[in-house]
Amino acid sequence: MRARFLGKDPDSQVDNSPTLFATDRTDRVTYIAQGWKVTDPQVLADVGPVPDHETLIEIPEDVLKFYARRYAQEEGEH
Repeated sequence: MRARFLGKDPDSQVDNSPTLFATDRTDRVTYIAQGWKVTDPQVLADVGPVPDHETLIEIPEDVLKFYARRYAQEEGEH
């Protein structure tokens, strides 16, 4: 599997840059998100148990716009 850069938080600073990547999986569409690890106890309680092989990350809404842009481009290709 490979990951292709889609974009990063335009307000990011060095070593603090939430980023979104698209994978090239052929069995399903997936994304890799780099973001801030969620450690807030209230958020963790709201979400509930997270399996050991998963984690929660927080990413800015601006980063999700890269997903929307990719989706719109793919729809335009069909």
